[in-house]
Amino acid sequence: QVQLVESGGGLVPAGDSLRLSCAASGRTYSLSAMGWFRQAPGKERECVAAIAWGGSTYYPDSVKGRFTISRDNAKNTVALHMNSLKPEDTAVYYCAYRDAGGLYSAAAEWDYWGQGTQVTVSS
Repeated sequence: QVQLVESGGGLVPAGDSLRLSCAASGRTYSLSAMGWFRQAPGKERECVAAIAWGGSTYYPDSVKGRFTISRDNAKNTVALHMNSLKPEDTAVYYCAYRDAGGLYSAAAEWDYWGQGTQVTVSS
C-alpha cells in the first residue's frame, strides 16, 4: 500500500509558475513510475507528465516545453514545475504511482493516487 500527498497548488495569474510536489510513503518500490494527472470539471482525467525510475519522461503536446517533471528515487518524491501557466491549465492535479514502472497516459493503468491539489490560473 502506497500513500501519496500533494502540495503546492494555488491561485496564480496567467504566465506565472508553480511547483507541485508529491511525497510517497508506505510500501514503495525502487522501479516505480510516478506521474501527474489533472482533471477539470466535466473533463476526463488526463496525464500531464510521467517519469520512470530510470529518468525517462512523458509529456503530452499540451504541456510540452512548459511543464517539467523530476523525481528523487531515494526520497520517493516527485515534483512538477509548471511554467507559462494558462487559464486552460486550471484543474485539480493528482499525483500517481505505478509499482511496475511503465509510463502510461491512461489513468486506469496507475495503481495509487493522491487526494489532489487545486491549481487555478486567472486571466
